Amino acid sequence: MLLFEGALRKWFLPGLSTPLLIVRDPVAFSLLFYGIYWKIWTPNIYIKIGVLLTFFSFIVTLIIGHGNLPVALYGTRILLIHFPLIFLIGHVLGKEDVEKFGRVIVFIGIGMTILVAMQFFSPQSAWVNRGVAGDLSGSGFSGAGGYYRVPGTFSFTNGLTSFYGLMFPFVLFFLFNGKQKVIKKSIIYIAAVSYLIAIPLTISRTVFFQSILTLILFILSPNINSRVLFKVLLGITAVFFIVVLLNNFSFFNDSVAAFKARYDSANRVEGGLEGVFLDRFLGGLVRALNTQNIPFFGYGLGLGSNVGAVLLNARGEFLISEGEWGRIIGERGILIGFAVVILRVIFSISLFIKAFIKSRQGYILSWLLFSSGIILVSQGQWSQPTALGFAVIFAGFILATTKKQTHV
Repeated sequence: MLLFEGALRKWFLPGLSTPLLIVRDPVAFSLLFYGIYWKIWTPNIYIKIGVLLTFFSFIVTLIIGHGNLPVALYGTRILLIHFPLIFLIGHVLGKEDVEKFGRVIVFIGIGMTILVAMQFFSPQSAWVNRGVAGDLSGSGFSGAGGYYRVPGTFSFTNGLTSFYGLMFPFVLFFLFNGKQKVIKKSIIYIAAVSYLIAIPLTISRTVFFQSILTLILFILSPNINSRVLFKVLLGITAVFFIVVLLNNFSFFNDSVAAFKARYDSANRVEGGLEGVFLDRFLGGLVRALNTQNIPFFGYGLGLGSNVGAVLLNARGEFLISEGEWGRIIGERGILIGFAVVILRVIFSISLFIKAFIKSRQGYILSWLLFSSGIILVSQGQWSQPTALGFAVIFAGFILATTKKQTHV
């Protein structure tokens, strides 16, 4: 549902684009309900704290906040439904299950790149580029070189970026794990090439930099050995020759030129590596600390989301902050907002520790998933349903691959 929700909203059920925005919510709620009803799992301390903080914020929102019940309910779903789902996924699934999911994601990734190429080279009026609710103006976002940043099957480009961030750890894991029998090596080679082709097609610096980060942390893995490093060297050499080969095709040259133009223009505005990571992460923290104009109990749950803005007739503009931590503190106030931020940071640190320990034990998938998903988990824009969905998947998969055994 996460991967194809955008396809339904754009192409197949455009008339239901608004309710499909939260189509995963009742499914997630049902999973949580039956998980507790059948005594498969019990809420842990993270969930209890999140529920308590959200309940308090909900009451305050209705009494002294914006007072809009639908907007407030939309804001509660993050910590009441989706955050707990992380731990249910981690409890029910095991590493073998996650590897099977990875196989499916790799297969979908090959098809996704084909779709992305079609969108990239097609006009915005083409069917594959229709926007949400069948918008004929197209779904492409500002790009460069006369080309648009395309969304794949998703409603917006951030979904495609997160998808490739999820695909790449599985590609690396399957490539360098000689013992795996989940997927054929030939499919992995095709997926690796398709991923390489997709990087310039997305015209996304985030895809490029998150790939570099995952590769660096893979090489710095505490359990890496000379045999794997030799394979990595061979892989880099193969990538070099593949790029040389692809340079003979105009579609690759055009996408690389557009990516380079986007990279250069964005660097002039935001900066390079620091613009993608340091400013968006540490800069978001600094801006979140600027609370002088925020009421002590905040403006109210849901107000910082696009959906909340639309429901309050603000044309979908950000009413609080585009940064996630700024949104949390703006909605919930200084005290409760900081508590929620700290909760997410502590949880992210716990994922790091679990993934690091598992990597030292010789299982690297958890570490690769962490390297690609940590920003989404710690500071991702959870008010946006697609980003929230991928954060849940990343964190749930990390928990599932770091536990000792499967419970169900």
